[in-house]
Amino acid sequence: VQLQASGGGLVQAGGSLRLSCAGSGRVFADDRMGWYRQAPGKQRELVAHISSGNTPLYVDSVKGRFTISRDNAANSVYLQMNSLEPEDTAVYYCVAQFRGGDKWNYWGQGTLVTVSS
Repeated sequence: VQLQASGGGLVQAGGSLRLSCAGSGRVFADDRMGWYRQAPGKQRELVAHISSGNTPLYVDSVKGRFTISRDNAANSVYLQMNSLEPEDTAVYYCVAQFRGGDKWNYWGQGTLVTVSS
């Protein structure tokens, strides 16, 4: 089972990026899926997650700027990031949680997002 994240890169403040995460080896349609990030010297942070029923939740710092979505036919989850700030610089990881579970069961390999000021 794998989660393959992509779409990171270098962008100027105010710009946009779209992260993608493709799952394989398992059907993730019934799982909660999400995105964590970890900035240098900081603790890992859950940025956004989305239920199997498409209900999204966001950390306060990204509300109104980031949008999480999923495409079950493609076994994928996405994170559209707009109005990026230098504070958004981090490695972003996609994650999946079994229905009814209380931990993140699968982690992708991470994709680096760097926002320059």
